Amino acid sequence: MCKVSVIIPNYNGKRYLKDCLEAMKVQSFRDFEVLLIDNGSQDGSQEYVEKAYPWVRLIALKENTGFCGAVNEGIRNSSSPYVILLNNDTIADKDFVGELIRAIEEKPRAFSCQGKLLQMKNKDKIDDAGNYYCALGWAFADGKGKQEKAYEREKKIFASCAGAAVYRRELLDKTGLFDEEHFAYLEDMDIGYRGKLLGYENWFCPKAKVLHVGSGTTGSRYNLFKVRYSSRNNVYLIYKNMPLLQIIWNSPLLLLGFAVKTAFFTVKGFGREYVAGLKNGVTISLKNRRKKFRADSPLQYLKIQMELYRNLGKFLMK
Repeated sequence: MCKVSVIIPNYNGKRYLKDCLEAMKVQSFRDFEVLLIDNGSQDGSQEYVEKAYPWVRLIALKENTGFCGAVNEGIRNSSSPYVILLNNDTIADKDFVGELIRAIEEKPRAFSCQGKLLQMKNKDKIDDAGNYYCALGWAFADGKGKQEKAYEREKKIFASCAGAAVYRRELLDKTGLFDEEHFAYLEDMDIGYRGKLLGYENWFCPKAKVLHVGSGTTGSRYNLFKVRYSSRNNVYLIYKNMPLLQIIWNSPLLLLGFAVKTAFFTVKGFGREYVAGLKNGVTISLKNRRKKFRADSPLQYLKIQMELYRNLGKFLMK
């Protein structure tokens, strides 16, 4: 059994696979396997991987199950004590796998550790240096567009970006896998939130570097699919992880946050999709009442609430 399984979800991403998989071939740390989970691609991805990379374990799904369905299939088909999730539109540094393993093994309370995602076209600039969630109900990536050198220290974060992160399998058994109701977007925030509710930590590990294209599957930063699913999943995220009293306590700031986002996306031409996503989020929350996740201790809710306030300050100061 390998120490770590690297799980790469793919949907019509053949154009990215050569760079992504070649980077896996030259990793300095060798005790790992690669699983590529193909979400029913129609661009020849499956045939390409079978022919060019026979050492990759290809799991071919018949239909697009989204990011969550794909990575869950990979996790269920592996048995390593650690799993690394890696986007297909990345090129990992040769020490990426080893640095993530070193980082999580040094931190016994770590649920996950994410690497430093750099912009593919501007390699000295940050794409994601840790994900945060704030009291406005907004998720944001730290450091986006800023110089890489400003982010050289390890730090605790709210949740790891699942595009380049390692998770401890024994803790996934406690939190459950990625919620497939999300399909895509905020699924990593949700699972990181669950880890925190159980008292565990998420970390940013800057020595584990990857270059990232970004929106490699959906094709753009803002589009109908992304806007609708992001707003839908944000409502669901709140419902799942906050008890009713905490939702009521946060409601003034949450309503303000949703109102500002509605105005923002209206200007961008996606206002209707954003509002439709909010409504759909309420619907799926009511449908999934039994998925409400509970903290190990009421104190965890208070600790996370204080962190939501601090993250709001962090967002306003960035």
